[in-house]
Amino acid sequence: MGFVYRIASPSEYLAITGYGIHDVKLAKKAWVAPGQRCTRFDISPVNYTFEVQAMSAEKLPFVLPAVFTIGPRADDEECLLRYAKLISPHDKLSHHVNELVKGVIEGETRVLAASMTMEEIFRGTKSFKQAVFESVQLELNQFGLVIYNANVKQLVDVPGHEYFSYLGQKTQQEAVNQAKVDVAEARMKGEVGAKEREGTTRQNAAKVDAETKVYTVKRQGDGAKEEARVKAEVKVFENEREAEVAAANAGLAMKKAGWEQQARVAEVEAAQAVAIREAELQVEVERRNAARQTEKLKAEHLSKAVVDYEMKVQQANWELYNRQKAAEALLFEQEKEAEARRAAADAAFFARQREAEAELYAKRKEAEGLAAMGEAQSAYLSAMLGALGGSYAALRDYLMISSGVYQEMARINADAVRGLEPKISVWSNGGAGAGEGDAAAGGGGAMKEMAGVYKMLPPLLTTVHEQTGMLPPAWMGTLTGGPSKSS
Repeated sequence: MGFVYRIASPSEYLAITGYGIHDVKLAKKAWVAPGQRCTRFDISPVNYTFEVQAMSAEKLPFVLPAVFTIGPRADDEECLLRYAKLISPHDKLSHHVNELVKGVIEGETRVLAASMTMEEIFRGTKSFKQAVFESVQLELNQFGLVIYNANVKQLVDVPGHEYFSYLGQKTQQEAVNQAKVDVAEARMKGEVGAKEREGTTRQNAAKVDAETKVYTVKRQGDGAKEEARVKAEVKVFENEREAEVAAANAGLAMKKAGWEQQARVAEVEAAQAVAIREAELQVEVERRNAARQTEKLKAEHLSKAVVDYEMKVQQANWELYNRQKAAEALLFEQEKEAEARRAAADAAFFARQREAEAELYAKRKEAEGLAAMGEAQSAYLSAMLGALGGSYAALRDYLMISSGVYQEMARINADAVRGLEPKISVWSNGGAGAGEGDAAAGGGGAMKEMAGVYKMLPPLLTTVHEQTGMLPPAWMGTLTGGPSKSS
């Protein structure tokens, strides 16, 4: 049997194995050589319809009708190879492939449903469908299959369980009760509405008057604020323009300095070039003078002229050499001086630039540190407030204790009274004995009271003198031990 040329249809691929092929070769058209085998397989997707029985986290069973459109991934050669090896030998509508896909879908759906409550599944149908889709796709990747579409229908009850039916009845009854409440509220609003409208009209009139006054004052304040804001913006704009002008002037000054430096270097180079040219012309003049003198001397003194000529030539060459070397040395010195000035200017500019950048970096890091410290203190206070059950008083007491406020208050109070020597005097006007009885309470009672007051004065005046240094007036007498005796 010789070579055979095979061609696949638009929805098919050729899987070629055998002689000269390491594993499997996929192609839309190819020559099949002797010792090779060619198999066609279809890549069009197929619909698989299932009714998956699952159970929620509350152990409530339910049925999930679903339709999946599944086929090989046509845009990935590696997936096509896996499909050709694992699935293509079987008919894609065969019981084997159907059970394979069904097992993957049912397994992932049951695992996902077991981690969710019935309320989460029922209310989050879209997210539940997406989760099932992603979980199933991960398992199908190993077979080279891809889910083109997944349609999850409404959840239904398992026979013998009426969860969704009871849930619907509950919703219907809640709607009926809510309708009754709405009717009662409508009647109440109809009876109360008239009275409320009359009061509302008066309230709204007063409110409109008050709001008009408030709005007028507010607009005046807004106008003043807007005027201040515009002035501030104009001032900021002027400052920015002035800063830009200053920066431009600084740049222009730097450029002028560079241009002036270049001009000076060019002037020095031109002067040196003129000097060199003058030396060359002088040499040429002397050479021509020497030639003229030589011709003259040839007629008079040939031998002497030759000797003199050679001596003058050597002398001229020596002078030219000296002048050239002096000019070159001066030019080299001036070039080095210009380069040194340029390097010094560049170094000074670089140093100022680095200082400005370092200062800016330090300010920026300082601001970042303050922001980070503020965030850390805010997080710390929030955590402490949560740990203390939201009690601001307990947080305040804790912060005052931890920061030593109470200890500082005690120290300040102790320092305030330290070194004081208070003097405390206790006196009394005596007291009548029990034996004096009712006889003393008669005619002599007033005199005893006056005598008691008089006895109280000496210790009182002594205490005042000890604590304040003040003496009683002369008409009241003097204290014992004073300048004079008590009168």
